[in-house]
Formats: sequence, structure tokens, C-alpha cells
Amino acid sequence: MCRCPRLLSSALLGLSATTLALAAHSADAAAQTAPVASGPALASDAMHGLRWRHIGPFRAGRTKSAVGVTQQPNVFYIGPTNGGVWKTTDYGRTWNPIFDAMSSGSVGAIEVAPSNPDIIFVGSGEGLQRPDLSTGNGMYRSSDAGKTWTHLGLRDGQQIPRIAIDPGNPDRLFVAVLGHPYGPNAERGIYRSVNGGTTFERVLYKDENTGGADVVLSPKDPNTVYAVLWEARQGPWENAAWSGANSGLFKSTDGGATWKPLAGGLPTTADGLGRIGIGVSPSDPRRLYITATAGAKSGIYRSDDAGATWVRTTSDSRLYGRGDDFASITVDPRDANTLYTMNVVAWKSTDGGYTWKSLRGAPGGDDYQRLWINPNNSQVMLLAADQGAVISVNGGETWSSWYNQGTAQFYHVTADYNWPYQLCGGQQESGSACVASRGNDGSITYRDWRPVGASEYSYVAPDPLDPNIYYGGTVTRFDRRTGQVQNVSPNAGRGRGAAGSGPDYFRGIRTMPILFSPINKRKLYYGTNVVWETVNGGTTWKRLSDDLSRATWTVPASVGIYANTPAATPTRRGVVYTIALSPVDSNTIWAGTDDGLIHVTRNGGRTWSNVTPPQLAPWWKVSIMDASHFDANTAYAAVNTFRLDDLRPHLYRTRDGGKTWTEITSGMSADAPTNVIREDPTRRGLLYAGTETHVWVSFNDGDAWQPLKLNMPPISIRDLIVKDDDIAVGTHGRGFWILDNVTPLRQWGAAASAANATLFKPAVATRVRYSMYTDTPIPPDEPRAENPPDGAMIDYYLARDAQRVVLEIVNAAGRVVRRYASDDPTPAPADAGNVPWYWFRPAAAPSRKAGLQRFVWDLHYARPSDDCSLPISATPYNTKCEPEGPWVAPGRYTARLTVDGDVSTQPFTVRMDPRVKTSAAALRQQHDLSVALYDAMLEARALAAKVKQAGDAALAAELERAASLHTAVIDALQDADSAPTDVVLRTATERLAAWRALQLKAKTVAP
Repeated sequence: MCRCPRLLSSALLGLSATTLALAAHSADAAAQTAPVASGPALASDAMHGLRWRHIGPFRAGRTKSAVGVTQQPNVFYIGPTNGGVWKTTDYGRTWNPIFDAMSSGSVGAIEVAPSNPDIIFVGSGEGLQRPDLSTGNGMYRSSDAGKTWTHLGLRDGQQIPRIAIDPGNPDRLFVAVLGHPYGPNAERGIYRSVNGGTTFERVLYKDENTGGADVVLSPKDPNTVYAVLWEARQGPWENAAWSGANSGLFKSTDGGATWKPLAGGLPTTADGLGRIGIGVSPSDPRRLYITATAGAKSGIYRSDDAGATWVRTTSDSRLYGRGDDFASITVDPRDANTLYTMNVVAWKSTDGGYTWKSLRGAPGGDDYQRLWINPNNSQVMLLAADQGAVISVNGGETWSSWYNQGTAQFYHVTADYNWPYQLCGGQQESGSACVASRGNDGSITYRDWRPVGASEYSYVAPDPLDPNIYYGGTVTRFDRRTGQVQNVSPNAGRGRGAAGSGPDYFRGIRTMPILFSPINKRKLYYGTNVVWETVNGGTTWKRLSDDLSRATWTVPASVGIYANTPAATPTRRGVVYTIALSPVDSNTIWAGTDDGLIHVTRNGGRTWSNVTPPQLAPWWKVSIMDASHFDANTAYAAVNTFRLDDLRPHLYRTRDGGKTWTEITSGMSADAPTNVIREDPTRRGLLYAGTETHVWVSFNDGDAWQPLKLNMPPISIRDLIVKDDDIAVGTHGRGFWILDNVTPLRQWGAAASAANATLFKPAVATRVRYSMYTDTPIPPDEPRAENPPDGAMIDYYLARDAQRVVLEIVNAAGRVVRRYASDDPTPAPADAGNVPWYWFRPAAAPSRKAGLQRFVWDLHYARPSDDCSLPISATPYNTKCEPEGPWVAPGRYTARLTVDGDVSTQPFTVRMDPRVKTSAAALRQQHDLSVALYDAMLEARALAAKVKQAGDAALAAELERAASLHTAVIDALQDADSAPTDVVLRTATERLAAWRALQLKAKTVAP
């Protein structure tokens, strides 16, 4: 697909900056005349043919909530903090999402009613106080073990970290509501419901800054309730956090009607008390344990009198440290002296909390969040961590895998320059990953992804000139061939923090922009609080700007009562959070900061102009900017105000180089903080955006938006790119997703909207085959992701249901090589045994339903017979369906669509797999021989029927044998995209010669 300005600039790499600028200016002038996308929207519920495809990786992300089913020891539920609810029925061998139809994917609490395993309650929102988190929208309930869900109340609580259900009455429950992480709100504290969540009553509350962090019922007396209140606030800048004087541990003995604070040796807020985690012994309800962060009095505390008095059993910081992240204690169901505390390592004590040993995690550590133990069998455990969830059935000696949960949390997504391309990014808690968009074996498996040496938060920048080199982090250089990682940062040796001052110290936070120029492929850009450039892979760096952040600022109102604390004192904290490089002018660079500024340079960094929209206040984070592919004066900015306790979307557009900006969020949900905006590189004004809930699309340069959610679950879209004809997104909780082939969106307009039927011009189709491995196949219960549709994706739009739809594929010679009709009988699926289903699947029929439809032609001639009951001995693996006809040759084809008699056509191209280096002549020879034998086979079968009817059974049998022999030779010719061997060539020639003689003989019998 031609991008003329980019191709022009790429060809001028060796010219001066002035020459490049002149060339880019000419390209800009031409682009000014390109029309901006406009016209009626394509209704979201009419996009039937488009579908998001999850590609992994199946390396789990942060999971805070987890619970098993006591009566069903093989059944467990987990709640990834931003990945929905997942269920296993086979002790963790496989996990499946069961919450994707809901409106929130962020989960902080999940509990199963002890008296009825079909009743499940879920509290949405992570329920943590940490630098990067997601929020939810209240409580959910299922009464059928997760098949269906009902959305309950507490919608403004945003974070729900814990639920406690009465063991004898599933309609009676308590909920800890932490509240807004970035601001004050009233709906927080401890709530009670006595009607299964239909209504909630607040029973413990301090103020709008203090939330409920934990709640536990006494195992033998559900009227005895223990609860934790936690006063805490996250701030607008990285790692800003405060706590206050209202944190503490409380107890009620009358079912929540009245409460009293527990002391008796516990640390207080005067000691710096923060979050507390509670554990109550099921076998001895008077035995309690807590973990507390409280300065010098931090540690694990124990009570033997139901909370009246306490003693500290350990002050080892490995057991209580990072209390904002970890504050969870689990007591063995049958032994009050055996307990577990969650931290960087999961620790176990068997002497009531005095001595400890590692259960899992040492010496590395994995950040553990919660342990559930089956009350009927202490050997059965479910452990949730920042890497997912694992199950043990032998008391922790061995564990199931967390490489089977598709809940990876990515901050960004980029694509490399290979084919198939890979999607790359930094994964929270787990480092980096690049995942292939297509696997060679029919699906995407563990064979198709690997780490690339970047940090867990970072961008990954694949080198456009070397497919083995990837940059990322702050900055590292990874060589795929050796696996070695080199620090090539301008901050090398100094770290990423803000320590020190002066011109030699540069600030950075967890995710900093790093990207290659779209024009000069040797230029790599990187952002700290200044913009950097290197042309030699980080050996040397050139500083392109001064500090672009705010020198001072007014404390945002969301900081509230903590505004006058030393931690909120305005100092220069901001960083360059996004860099946008113009694809049409190498000298135009946009930079946005996390503290709410936008700058632009038009001379390659010599000077910068502050072009911040007037609406942007301090700490309005400019999350991602995109420079127009058509005009150097046009740019877009996604601004995120989530950390200011503002969930509204904010997107901005400038068409005059930043002199004026227009906010463009019409049609978007009011509670959808925006993370990314991108312009389609081939259609001007076609925009895509990602929010904390899903993907959006605009057909008119942002003037109006509509959802592009389709089949994707509700999830945080942190980044989005347009790669060739596809959209790819990085989600913070469900890995990478691809929307294959958006050409119908690019071609949508008024004409298509007004027509009864529209056939869109298909994108280039790639002829790619799977390897027929003779190895033991990957077991079907191993996690895998689906490949893109195989063949030519043919999209059409029907304004209303049609009576009959016919789709034909015509080659350059005018031959119809494939024909499909909506009333074709659909053959039964092939019974392929262990052979993957995607190797033998019957052709579908084109849909006649209204809306946007997609039909995939597999680039083959028609199967000789769609009768899947015919035993075909030549078919591999003894399947019951014949294989497809031969591959078509690369070249030009025409799609011909007939809708109720009205005909429309569109040309398109079929190309070879770019990795195939076989000559065009050899491929043509392979194709021509295969088709000649294919045609002979079809004719032989037809003649056999005629000859048999004429009474010559022997000749009919000879014709059938000839057809079978032709099938075998076709299979040999079609094995691979390679020149036929001499043996196959000789055999094919002999078969064709023999066929011609047999053909003449048959025609004398049945002319």
C-alpha cells in the first residue's frame, strides 16, 4: 500500500535536513488537498464481519482475588485486576474467562457463597493503592456458577478489595469499599446487604478520604465481623501517595450494627499505621493475625483473645513490607498455628507466626496477593500473584502453571518489520514480550513469542534496519541472536529516578517513549524530561530539548486535604510522556508531558514552542500523541485525567501546528478516560482511540465517535497502532489483540451507506500455508491463539437482508475458480481426529444478513467434492473430507458479488508468502501442472459416471483409478511452495499423457 510521502522521504536518507524539509513540504502541500474522511457512520451493531483476535501471550498478569469451591475441589475462580473473572474446572490445567459480557474488567474481590457454590459475588476495581491501577463500577452477582451475571450497586465505590459472605445465608454479605483512589468520595467504608446485594447499607464509615480495605466474618459466629479502614490517596504524579489518621482495625459483635476499634498493643496512626490485613483461624476463631505497616512498629501481630490484646510475632520486613501492595494473611483451616502471609515471597509459619519459611517465590520473588485453602483439605491451595494464579494439590510442593492465562498487562504496543509481524511491549510484572501475529502451525502457541530484554513497563522499538535488534526500557538494546541486553541509555549508570540536580541528571518514570523515525530509519528518539536522539543505536546521544515539563504548578484539587503536606510541594517532577514524529516532515516533532504540556519543534529540535491547549491544567497527562500522515500541521493528543479523579475522556486535534486545539470527544462515554488516539495512515480523518473500557472509531476526524468494541471484553486499552491493514492494541489485562483488515472502514462513505449492496475492494491477500508437522501435536488443552483468517478477506455491506447472495472469484483469464452462494448446503465438519480443525474445514456460505459481512476465500480451487462422507484414501490422516483444490497462482483476481440479481465487482491481488523465495517460473510450473491434473481429475470422474451409465463398468473403474492417481500427484505438487522435483515432474507428465489416451477412449464410449 503506497504511502508516497513516507516512501519519498525514506529514499532521501542521505540528503541534508534542508533538502528533506523541502521534500516534506512538497508532500505536505499535496496532502493538504486530500479529503478528510466524512459521511455517515457505520453502525457499530452492523459490523458483523469484523472481529478482534486475541494473540496472547499466555503469560498471566497481576491477580489479586482468588477463591475455590469447597464442595468442588477441582473448581476455582480468579479475578485478574484488569482481566475479568476466570474459571477452571480441572485444577488449573485450563482457565476460561466468564465475565466478558460485563461492563467492567477490573476485579478486586471474588467470593463464593459457602452454603451454595452456584452463588458468586464479584467486587470490581483493583482494591489497591499503587502507581498504576484500574477502577470498577460496583458489585456483581451470579446465581448459576458464573454463566450469567447481574450488576448490583455500589457503582461509585470504584475499588472493592474484599467481600465476606455469611456461611449459612448467601443473601447476607459484607463488602469493603475502598473508594476513589485519586480523590475523596462518599461511597466508601464497610457495607452490608441482607438481600443478596439488591440493596446495601453502609455500617462503618469515617469520612470521604477513608475506605474499607478488608472485612472478615468470624468462622463460627457470622455476627462477629472484623473490618479494616484505610485512609490513603494516590496522587497525580508518579508514586505520589498519602495516608492519614483514620486507618485502623474494627470489630462488631452484633452483625455490623455497632463497631469498636481494636487496640491492646496494636500500632496506631501515630506510629504511621497504614493498610492492615486480617486472618482469622477457622479452627479457633479467637486466634487472629494481622499484618501491619506502621514504621518501627510494623510486623505480624497475633491475638489469642478475639482481638482484645495483641503481641508482635515478627518484625521481619520481608513478611510485611510494601503493605500497600500486600496485606493478606491466611490461616490453615485446621491448625491455628499454621498461617501464611503474602509478600514478594509467599511465607509459611507453623508456630503461630514466630518463625517463617518460604512457601513459594524465594529467592526471586513474584509478588503474591492472596492464598485460599480448601477448608476440607489443606493440601488444596489456590495462590494468586502478580504473575497470575497457581494451584497445588499437595500442600505447596508443586504447583500448576500460570503460563495458561491470557491476562498479560501491557503498557504499549509496537510492531516489528518482519512478516508475519510481531507485536511487542513491556508486560507489567513479567518483562517484555514480542508475539507473532500468525503462527506457522495453524495457531499461535508458546513457540511464537519470546521476551526481548526490555523492562516490564516499557515501550519496545524494533529496529527497522535489523530484524534481530529491539530497543526498550530506559534504553536497552536486545539482540535476538544472542539474547544479550546492553544498556545504551543517555542515563546509563544513573538510574531512571530524579535523584540529583543539574544538567547531567534526567528524570524518568515507569514508561517512557522510545521510537524510530518513520522517515530516517536510523534515528531513534527517547524521552525523559528532555527529548533525545541517537543515530548509532545509543552509542552517542544528542539532546534535542531543554526540560519540557512545568517548572511549577498549582496543586490539583483532587489532592484535597493532603495539599499542604511536604509530599505535595510543587517541584519540577514531570517528564516527556509521549513523542510524535511527523511522517511527512522530518523536522516536526511533538512532545507531550505527564504534567500537562505540549511542545512542538519545526526544525528538528533546535527550538521548541509551547502549544499547550488552554484547557490543560497541571497533571493532565498527555498520554499519547499522533502526528498526521497527511499534514505536518495536524496532530492529535489523548489526554488522561484519571489520576485527577476525572474519568472523562479528553481528545484534542490541531490543524494549524498547535496554534488552536479542538476537543473531539462527542459520542464517547463520560466515564472513559482516554489513553491513545491514532490516525489511519491511508485514509485522512479516519481515527481510532483507546480508553479504559474499549476501542473507538471516528469517520470524520474526531467530530463524532462510536464504539469499535465488537467482541472484545471490557478492558483498559493502553495503546493502539495501525499496522498495514490491521489495528493492533495493547491492553492492560488481556494481552495483545488484532482487528484484522480494516479496509472496509477505510472505504466506508456516503455511497456505501446509500446503496442496497456494496462490495469493498479487498486488501492484498497473502498465500501462506501451515507446516504439516510429523511431530507429536501440541495437546488441545495447551493455550493457543487463533491465526488471522487465511486467504482473501472479501467484505460487503447489505443495507437489508437479501434473498440470495452469490460470490464468485474470477482469475485474469476469466475462469471462475471459486463460487459460493448463500443457499449452498453446508457440509458437515471433517472428522480429522488429532489433526487441527483448521487444516480441513468445509467452505462456508456468504451471509445474506444486513450489515457489514466478511467472507474469506481460502485461495484454492474448489474441493473436488464437498461430500464429506466419501472415503478418500489419498487424503492425509484418513479424514472424511477431500482436501481443497490446488492453490491459485499469485496474480490479479476479481471478486464478483451478486445480490438479488445486482452485480458488482472489485479487483484484488494475491501475493506469495513474502518468506518464500521460489522463483515465479517455478511457482507457475507447479500451478499449471496441478490445475491440469485437477481438471483431468474432475473430467475423469464425470466421464466415469457417463461410461458406467453406458454399461462399461471396467472403463468406469479405470477412470476412477486415474482420478485417484491424479489426486496423489496433485498432493505431491502442492506439498510446499517449491519447485517440483524431477520425480514429481516426470510422474505428472506421465499421468497427463496417460490421461489424454484414456480421455479419447472414454469419449468413444460416452461422447
